[in-house]
Amino acid sequence: MRVHDLPTPALVIDAAALEANLATMAAARPGAGLRPHVKAHKCTALAAEQRRAGHHAFTCATPREMIGMVDAGLGEDLLLANEVLDLARLSALAARQEHARITVAVDSEATIDAAARAGIGEVLIDVMVGLRRCGCAPEDAGRLADRARSAGMDVRGVMGYEGHLMMVADPAEKQRRVDECVERLLSAHALVGGDVVSSGGTGTYQQHHRVTEVQAGSYLLMDTQYATLGLPFRHALRVWATVISASTEWAVCDAGLKTMGMDHGLPSLPGADVLFCSDEHTTLASRADSGADTARATLPAVGEKIGLLPAHVDPTMAMHERVHIVDDDDVIDTYSIDLRGW
Repeated sequence: MRVHDLPTPALVIDAAALEANLATMAAARPGAGLRPHVKAHKCTALAAEQRRAGHHAFTCATPREMIGMVDAGLGEDLLLANEVLDLARLSALAARQEHARITVAVDSEATIDAAARAGIGEVLIDVMVGLRRCGCAPEDAGRLADRARSAGMDVRGVMGYEGHLMMVADPAEKQRRVDECVERLLSAHALVGGDVVSSGGTGTYQQHHRVTEVQAGSYLLMDTQYATLGLPFRHALRVWATVISASTEWAVCDAGLKTMGMDHGLPSLPGADVLFCSDEHTTLASRADSGADTARATLPAVGEKIGLLPAHVDPTMAMHERVHIVDDDDVIDTYSIDLRGW
């Protein structure tokens, strides 16, 4: 199939950009230095590509992602970097420990007790290092580790996510603030012990020098928000759409709010301005500094196919059932986005 034959809207991944992103991260954080986060793509076939690049441990956000990774034969070392109290879901994970290494993040007595009741064997203590989300206070980490061990679980170490720093633009300021977060995490690790100190993401992977692993995910496909940081990764993912209506001043394509994550802003199209998105449409205009004649010449025509760059790759992937891998104009493979849902 040719990419122009795909029914739209559709997700497409440029094979060359994907390969470049895999190689760039593998060079920066080889092997155990990276624990890729599958929430960014929710696709076991893409996780297999990451393993081919040398990364054998993975981060997951939901029990469903964990189970899907195990069932796909990618369970060598899985971390559920999220607190879970649902005994049925935790028990389903525990039942797969015979075939996979499963570790669950805990940050309270309640999450520890739930994991213990389900039969989870290994945990990480999740530490709040600055982002006001999950995680215990650093000074409580040792006490929680003792409770987990007394419940019969092995404590592998600590994790902490400085998500509030991902988009800090100034490198010196980002380094200083990441270092502050790492100091909190290391103070907790001194109380907890274990071999794992896990942190970070795509926006801060370059600032981490004292943790054992980084949990980056978006680097693989990239989006326009992370692109503002000048990271050495290429746009691999696009929402492929058809222009279905046009005038002399704007054009409309058939991919809208239901096809891409919008929490980080509007999608982009090189050479055009995106005016707004509605449920099933995106409206485009020529660049504001273009003259009228140029505007008419550069706006895509009815029937033309275009590739929108999403602002947030993670929810964009989660909205689709499949993604097509393309090499120039050829569709060379189609992957199921098989870790969607909960």
